[in-house]
Amino acid sequence: MNIQILSIALLAGMFIIATLQPINMGALAFACAFLIGSLVMSMKAADIFAGFPSDLFLTLVGITYLFAIAQINGTIDWLVQGAVKLVRGHVAWIPWVMFLVAAIITGFGALGPAAVAILAPVALGFAFQYRLSPVMMGLMVIHGAQAGGFSPISVYGGITNQIVDKAGLPFAPTSLFLSSFLFNLAIAMLVFIVFGGAKVLRIQKAATGPLPDLHPEGVAQAIVGHGGTAAAPISHRVFEEPQKNASLLSSLTPERMMTVIGLTALAIGALVFKFNVGLVAVTVAVALALLSPKTQKAAIDKVSWSTVLLIAGIITYVSVMEKIGTIDYVADGISSLGMPLLVALLLCFTGAIVSAFASSTALLGAIIPLAVPFLLQGHISAIGVVAAIAISTTIVDTSPFSTNGALVVANAQESDREGVLRTLLVYSALIAIIGPIVAWLVFVVPGLV
Repeated sequence: MNIQILSIALLAGMFIIATLQPINMGALAFACAFLIGSLVMSMKAADIFAGFPSDLFLTLVGITYLFAIAQINGTIDWLVQGAVKLVRGHVAWIPWVMFLVAAIITGFGALGPAAVAILAPVALGFAFQYRLSPVMMGLMVIHGAQAGGFSPISVYGGITNQIVDKAGLPFAPTSLFLSSFLFNLAIAMLVFIVFGGAKVLRIQKAATGPLPDLHPEGVAQAIVGHGGTAAAPISHRVFEEPQKNASLLSSLTPERMMTVIGLTALAIGALVFKFNVGLVAVTVAVALALLSPKTQKAAIDKVSWSTVLLIAGIITYVSVMEKIGTIDYVADGISSLGMPLLVALLLCFTGAIVSAFASSTALLGAIIPLAVPFLLQGHISAIGVVAAIAISTTIVDTSPFSTNGALVVANAQESDREGVLRTLLVYSALIAIIGPIVAWLVFVVPGLV
């Protein structure tokens, strides 16, 4: 057995063990990274640690810490109430508002994780308040971010168009953008239906009755510590009876106002000035904690440390796989088959499966060039193949091993988090299998010359 096949077998073994035993898959991944990297391949520890996703680590910690503060002081609840008023109480509109806002943000050049980091906590807060599926709300945000992700001025669109142009292939930036947008819109419609859309449509205008009791024991749920002690719930309520019909401005306390300013600073810093999301989030969270240390002292315990370990371990292991040539081994084997339609389909599958664990941005630059040799032969539509590969590589960002999926899991309620994680795993596995086939049938097969 060569080293590449061994690394794939270890990855499969991790999934089996973590499914059968209550062992964090991230811990298994770190152990396997050491075994195959140091003991088998004699890699230095620095080379293994080079694959540690420090950026993602800080993003997960910073965003969940910041929005834990926002939840404890009632800002998330205030924003949810504002969202309901913005759509005149039509609860069924909220998932689509989240989808469109995410698409607009990424369409204007922001990375998907930046949009998801800002919108997912609000969307999941709304889902908890109105007893909607947190998976549905999280997926609507993610697919919205992916829908706008291939606009001509976006990061994904820029990468893809530059690769195609440099290779001398025909490309159509607008067609790529519309293909991705409509594909993700279709998925969002299915998500809406499958995860309780009928229930959402039956909900009457939220403004016509009292808001649900968001936290029966106070503003924040009793927090189970992740390496700390349990925190007592805050004593006051967000939606006490006298406040239920109050205007938004009257319920905007100084604490919440400062939090809203901080969230606005996060949005501007990440989307306009392109600052690192994690660094900005941690900075804003620390500033808010300094302003109200007693209220925010429980927030650090709400950081999903088990999720952080899971994601960091898997990505580090995939990085080791890349260094020992496993990704190139699989991709080269696929591209050497010599059958354009089959090669296109297998490249779509490769992009989808690997991207569920690794960076979609990096994979776009690695997978698409593998298609160039047979695309230059002119037997198949380059525009269709590129669109299919691009879509297949990014629609699996719902995986909890990706930044977007991890943010959804990390911002789910403690009681829902395990269920959300498992559902996203199943959903992402289905998307990784079905998505490439549908994209291939829609974009590649009709373009056969």
